[in-house]
Amino acid sequence: MQRFFLEVVYDGTNYHGWQVQDNAISVQQKLNEALNKILRTTVETVGAGRTDTGVHAKQLYLHFDVEEDLIKDEIRFLHALNSLLPTDIAAHRLLAVHKDAHARFDAIARSYEYHIHFGKDPFLLNKSWQLRELPDVSKMNDAAKHLLGTKDFGCFSKSNTQVFTNICTITRAEWVFERGQLVFHISADRFLRNMVRAIVGTLLDIGLKNKPAASIVDVINSKDRSKAGTSVPAHGLYLTKVIYPYINEH
Repeated sequence: MQRFFLEVVYDGTNYHGWQVQDNAISVQQKLNEALNKILRTTVETVGAGRTDTGVHAKQLYLHFDVEEDLIKDEIRFLHALNSLLPTDIAAHRLLAVHKDAHARFDAIARSYEYHIHFGKDPFLLNKSWQLRELPDVSKMNDAAKHLLGTKDFGCFSKSNTQVFTNICTITRAEWVFERGQLVFHISADRFLRNMVRAIVGTLLDIGLKNKPAASIVDVINSKDRSKAGTSVPAHGLYLTKVIYPYINEH
């Protein structure tokens, strides 16, 4: 058996998140169906992480195991796979990896973006969140600096999640104007469930409601989800990069 990593991208608008579910269509389900058809065997995929309903991915890796001789030509395989996948899911790269490589547990860093726009724009429907009022971006960036480092971020996590620790190390947290949109960039070694959307909501409370930038410190120290801001809508969120020690960048 050979283990492969598959790099995929997708528009999450039409899916109930990444993970296979009993009564809803997911991205993983569509990939599994296409892989099973091409390889003519049952394929079990494991993704780098879960994205919620409506969240998009500019890069996500999954792994699967198949008999070594079933995939002989990467280009032909990707062409065949993409011909079977819906138009809102695409496979970009296939990599043969060692048998113990793991798409979820071996990732050493992940990055997300949250996109906000101002003024009605039909071309950003389900791709960015529209705000009517411009927040204080400078103050939000001051607040975001308090997120950097290794801390317990339980205040930004959904309750009753099955994780052993809420400790994460954030290496980047920054708001930037890009092509007329306000984009929040955040990178960390790992993320808790709903963490990015809760962080964005908390920072917007500071930028829109004139709260002190340092108030986010009290939120973090509380470890209490009720102290943080509301989770912003999923459709503005993108998983943009997953990094592994043994995979080279394009």
